[in-house]
Amino acid sequence: MKIDRRQFLKIGAAGAVSTMAADRKARKPNILVILADDMGYSDAGCYGGDIETPNLDRLAANGLRFTQAYSTARCGPSRGCILTGYYAQQTAGDVMTPGNIPAWTKFVPEYLKPLGYRSYHSGKWHIRFKPLAGARFDHSYTLLDQNRFFTPTAHLLDDERLRAVKKGDGYYATIAIADHAVKTLQQHAREYAGDPFFHYLAFTSPHFPLQALQEDIDKYHDRFSEGWDTSRERRWQRMRRMGLINCGLSPLEPDMRPQWNTPDQELMEKIGAGEVTRAVPWSTLTAEQKKLQRVKMAIHAAMITRMDHEIGRVVDQLKAMDAYRDTVILFISDNGASSEQLIRADGHDASAAPGSAATHLCLGSGWASAANAPFRLHKSWVHEGGISSPLIAHWPNGITDHGKLRHNPCHFIDLLPTMMELGGGKPLQTDASAPPLAGKSLVKAFAKDGAVQRDFLYFNHSNNRAIRMGDWKLVAAGKTGPWALHDLRSDRTEGKDLSSSQPARVAEMSALWTSKDEEFVRVREAAPASSKEKLR
Repeated sequence: MKIDRRQFLKIGAAGAVSTMAADRKARKPNILVILADDMGYSDAGCYGGDIETPNLDRLAANGLRFTQAYSTARCGPSRGCILTGYYAQQTAGDVMTPGNIPAWTKFVPEYLKPLGYRSYHSGKWHIRFKPLAGARFDHSYTLLDQNRFFTPTAHLLDDERLRAVKKGDGYYATIAIADHAVKTLQQHAREYAGDPFFHYLAFTSPHFPLQALQEDIDKYHDRFSEGWDTSRERRWQRMRRMGLINCGLSPLEPDMRPQWNTPDQELMEKIGAGEVTRAVPWSTLTAEQKKLQRVKMAIHAAMITRMDHEIGRVVDQLKAMDAYRDTVILFISDNGASSEQLIRADGHDASAAPGSAATHLCLGSGWASAANAPFRLHKSWVHEGGISSPLIAHWPNGITDHGKLRHNPCHFIDLLPTMMELGGGKPLQTDASAPPLAGKSLVKAFAKDGAVQRDFLYFNHSNNRAIRMGDWKLVAAGKTGPWALHDLRSDRTEGKDLSSSQPARVAEMSALWTSKDEEFVRVREAAPASSKEKLR
């Protein structure tokens, strides 16, 4: 069983493509946004990685790869940016940003519906409103339980609770999410072939816990036995050859770990002597540690390869319904790979097969440093390793510059303006008190690198702060951490702090960051709170 089949009847079973497709009018492009969870910048093969991602690689070979796309460093804020077109601090639209959601906040379906689009969602959510009643999607499979890939206890179909999945049901989250996407697209082809669609396909892979199908884990048996130092080095070299980067390789930083990690002693007691809680040189590990650590990376890789396979199934459905060439596909990851090491939900059974439902392993900072190579740090930090995202743009009918790179700095706030331009509309606010959308359309960048200009990009997560102006980036770790200034033209690994030699630039950029941070909160708090129906 994937998802409860009986409850899928309301959105229809598989069927033949409607004959309306042959007669449909000149179409606005469909839009498919695919979001990975905690996938590192260099995990995919097309971004220099050593994980098998043939479907993503094909999309990249026939589309574009953006080299300087940014997330917010965390799952909730990133999803808020994607779905609202604002920085998370402007809307508090996600579950990780405090404060009320302003009444003027709208979501992608509300912008696209007047342009004739139907909107669908499959997968992770992390937004306070219900997908249909609050965000106005037409159909949604919402996976609320991110602690279990095989037996989730909380998930919704069209805002209605489904029963908890039981052991032995044959459920795996990545497959179930793709199943819903395929079935929803089949229904769209049958009943709404004349209308364009927006599909938000939000996988939970490869977020912890590391849980994967054994057949997928077996593909990577001993693949990573050389360790994270060698993996980082090889990724860095491949990325330089591919033209993705022109910088050096950041050093490992053993002391930089999330403060909320499960205490080291508890991890070692529950997982065993093979666990490693620091990004230390691979050569310093014991044989037992090396054995478990390479298995953990194999599971991480297996989760990504399975996600890639399921993306291939969705792409095959687009082809089957004659929508492939008309569909803009955008692939991103919500933040960098995670150095979090936590034990939640059902706990960890050290005697069970690693990666099975009874285990709760996390990637850890050593392999996260490889997944984010060549950049510094990980998820939750706003250094490049935490916020750099792959961005693949694929559109057979609109992108002719196949296999090329785009070095335009861009951000998840840009996706909604991009979708609006693709749909032929402008994102006008119905509420005069609403600020303009924070992002810029990337459509011009589909044709020419550097075609989209901007004044700044702002970052703030858990008091980790940054602002980018042109090629200059000002960044600080923690509420009291000092500002460091970097020239990203040659130093995206943020190794050379130029703040002492350029105090005027630091003063200008820090003042702008403070001004925007205060403005975003002030405007949000001045607005009436939204009355849309929230998740309970």
